[in-house]
Amino acid sequence: METSNPKISPSSIVDILTLRYDSSIVPNLPKKTWIDFKPNNIIPNTDVIEDLILKDISKNLESLNPKKLCIALSGGVDSTLILSLIRKSNPDIEIEAISIKFANSVDETSNASKISEKFEANHNIIYLENYLSEMPKAIYEIKRPFWDLHWYYVAKESQSISNILASGDGGDEIFGGYTFRYEKFLSLTNSNSTPLEKVKVYLSCHERDRVPDQELLFGNKSNFSWNVIYNSILPYFDNSLSRLDQVFLADYNGKLLYNFNPVNTAIAKSFDIKLLTPLLNNNLISYGLRIPNKFKYDPTHNIGKLPLRDLLVKYKADSLISKEKLGFNVNTVNLWKSTGHSKCKEFFDNARIVQDNWISNEWIEKYIDREDLDIKYINKFLGLLAFEIWYRLFITKELSANTKL
Repeated sequence: METSNPKISPSSIVDILTLRYDSSIVPNLPKKTWIDFKPNNIIPNTDVIEDLILKDISKNLESLNPKKLCIALSGGVDSTLILSLIRKSNPDIEIEAISIKFANSVDETSNASKISEKFEANHNIIYLENYLSEMPKAIYEIKRPFWDLHWYYVAKESQSISNILASGDGGDEIFGGYTFRYEKFLSLTNSNSTPLEKVKVYLSCHERDRVPDQELLFGNKSNFSWNVIYNSILPYFDNSLSRLDQVFLADYNGKLLYNFNPVNTAIAKSFDIKLLTPLLNNNLISYGLRIPNKFKYDPTHNIGKLPLRDLLVKYKADSLISKEKLGFNVNTVNLWKSTGHSKCKEFFDNARIVQDNWISNEWIEKYIDREDLDIKYINKFLGLLAFEIWYRLFITKELSANTKL
């Protein structure tokens, strides 16, 4: 599925609706092998990590010489650390922090306000009543059927303030932030688990991405095959790395490379914004990937990103960050009840992706009106809504990008 001239690709559709990323994308970041994750058995030096981040910030800001910049601030470890280091490297620059307050969702903006105040940043809060409202425009810009597009709203707000937008992207993949996944994976596998067994458990740990009857979702044109999915992930678990390092390897080569980074980059480009992602500079990636996992993740307390948390202690910001990993997190169940269900009903009435045999109408009808629908199915329906909108934008060309949902 190309970005310049979107075309339909069975493998891309299957990937997006099964894994939530498109492995046909040419990534902006280097793909890594298990060799790149071999631990160096050296205790990580937080001064080195801090220096690598500061050098990347300084290099980019010196070339751009801005008087003002924006930062996407969720109130978590990564964005808070980047804000603190931007302020350290540029004491006089005007910083505009941007957070999102989603309707009917946990509100983390009060934490972000305290963090902004500590590091002398102005705090801008976007209130989103309808998270899906500009989905056609966002999909038109990224040229792919993804629905989780909070970055679109952040970039849109940033455009009116500054053409530079910083973020903490990459912290989870490089320093071990997906603790909810690690705990479950380690409990369901052991040293005798086969690579294929580990692949299946790994996929099951993505609890919001996969439904039990996934294969029944697709029509004949999609050519869905579990074996194809398994084989695409198998190399990450068929090597001599520890089980946890194998998960780190699979995570890095998954949504980061083939969803988050290319999608965020495409959105920023559409708004003529320069992205600043200090945690994704090549030197830090190379250093961070080889840190032994025991220095990244504490399984006893199920806490990750330990080196980054140590740096937050140094900047006296550790007490301000969110206790749970939320990020920019909309409450999907409430979104479904308020808007998602009605919009899916509207678009799936005579759905083009069903007519053209990409998706099974029987699967849609089986679940769409169920009471208390599980979040797995809600996510899947929102993914199908994005696919239908993408299809009407680029294949049948009957929908305007300016259509509001």
